[in-house]
This record gives sequence, structure tokens and C-alpha cells, in this order.
Amino acid sequence: MGTDPAILVLGIGNLLWADEGFGVRAVEAMQRDWVMSSNVQLLDGGTQGIYLVDRVRTADVLVVFDAVDYGLPPGAMKRVEGDEVPRFLGAKKMSLHQTGFQEVLALAAMLGDYPEHLLLIGVQPVELDDFGGSLRPEVKARIAPAIAMALEYLAQFGVVAQPRSDSSVDTHDLPHPSLALNAYEAGRPAPEVACRIGDERFLASLSGRAIHRGERA
Repeated sequence: MGTDPAILVLGIGNLLWADEGFGVRAVEAMQRDWVMSSNVQLLDGGTQGIYLVDRVRTADVLVVFDAVDYGLPPGAMKRVEGDEVPRFLGAKKMSLHQTGFQEVLALAAMLGDYPEHLLLIGVQPVELDDFGGSLRPEVKARIAPAIAMALEYLAQFGVVAQPRSDSSVDTHDLPHPSLALNAYEAGRPAPEVACRIGDERFLASLSGRAIHRGERA
């Protein structure tokens, strides 16, 4: 690896399922608040899975933000490095994107282009089953510490990050501005208006069936 390694900071997850969006929100905030060295690329990987393999193959250093079920208290943050990363991503899958990203790492290794340095910064989710919901407060509070952890890690590779003093943020590889955290939270309907855990008509029918079964019992 040369003096200026190719560095990829990747956020993966689904913004539409509450704490599943932690990884994407972390990389979004990192881009918004910090000016990175020119050899550092920040990317919203979303749920692209195998389509991320070319990006991963070109990285000497890979940092991944994600919501991970570590079996820890909700909101707990944990860092994992090197060969342990795929094991933690697959220990207890919460969504298809984790299976997809395991495959990305496996394919990169098979092709001989596995990142020399790999760091996973994960947060234990509080809530996932809330379609259209946002990060829970415990998870949102971990964004800044997660970014600080990433910056500390990247410093060993000569990365110098400066606080951003203007609003000129390149959003090419980040969520569309309409999905930015503030816009997303301001625009989504309240759960009283739009049921976010399933269709109310379907839930009502399930409730009716449960009552009917109870009467027969």
C-alpha cells in the first residue's frame, strides 16, 4: 500500500426501516460535517449488496457503518476489525443487505482484491419494525461517536479531517437530499396517520381472527 491508500467509508442499511438506516445516516453526517482527504470516498451503500463489489475491490482501507445485532443492549456501539468483520455481519442477520455484503467481501477475497484494512463500526438497533420510521434516539446519539471512532482509525493512515465550514457538500454518493435525515423526519406522517407496522386492515383482520378463536375455545 502506498503513502496515499484508497480509502472507502461505507454506510449500509435501509433508511426506511428505523434503526436499519444507521450506517447510511452515519456516512451522511460524516460528509455533512467533515472535509476529508482527497483519497477518502464516502458512499451510501444502502442495500446494494453485490453491486458494491467493484467499490470494495479498489479500497485499501474499508470502514463500514451498520446496524448490527451483537446481542448487546439496544444502542450499544461496538467496533470489529479485520477477519472478524464477516463473522459479525453474519452472526444473526437482520436483513438481506447483510447477507449481500458478506458475499461482497467473499467475492473481493476470491478475486484477490480484499481490503488490506477493514473496520466495522456497528450499533445495536433499538427498533427495526417501523416502516417509514427514523432512528431511535439511542441509536441517533451514536452517530457522532461512531464518526469520531472512524476518524481516529483513519488518522493512522494519514487522513486529516477538517470540520466543514460551509454547506458545499457533494451528495453524489449519498442519499438524495429529499431523503436527508431532517427532510425525511419532517416529511413522514405520524404513526397515528399512517400505520407503519403493517396495513391496518390486515392487522384488524388478524385481531378479529384471534377474538374468534378465543370465543370458540
